[in-house]
Amino acid sequence: MTDTLDSQATMTRVLEMFPGAQRALFRRYHIGGCASCAFQPGETLGGLCTRNNLDAAEVIQHIQTSHQQDEELQISAVEVAALRQTGTVRLVDIRSREEFEATRIEGAVLLSQPVMQEILGRWPREDLMVLYDHRGRQSLDAAAYFIGQGFRKVRCLRGGIDAWSREADSKIPRYRLELSA
Repeated sequence: MTDTLDSQATMTRVLEMFPGAQRALFRRYHIGGCASCAFQPGETLGGLCTRNNLDAAEVIQHIQTSHQQDEELQISAVEVAALRQTGTVRLVDIRSREEFEATRIEGAVLLSQPVMQEILGRWPREDLMVLYDHRGRQSLDAAAYFIGQGFRKVRCLRGGIDAWSREADSKIPRYRLELSA
């Protein structure tokens, strides 16, 4: 990464550079997870640290280390496709039901309350589970949850189903989500 993180970076910039930074800040410092500990997009990292009596250099180091750990959880579409040939991977789709019904990777299960109960109650904690969303932005949060529940081989599909369509199965249609006002 050519950009370096410093205390003058806005939180918008921090999250652009390190998408998991909010999760990392919440996990260690309880910052950014709720209204009482929220930060503003234009607030600088240094300002956030000052407001919370934190050492900026330590916080920057934590964000960078957490980012490296997030990267280790990622798996490429090509790698997942090869694993599917051996039958050694379980795919879990964390998108909405509408997205799942519109297009999905064959053999994937949609994460719902009953599926969550089945996973937690019956799936072996040693089996490889690959989570995916639309573009790979939310799956790390779900992975953190499952890791916290004792699953040892949790990975996230880098780039989500969008990357799967580009890199592994072009028959899967790509799409854009339209945000409502």
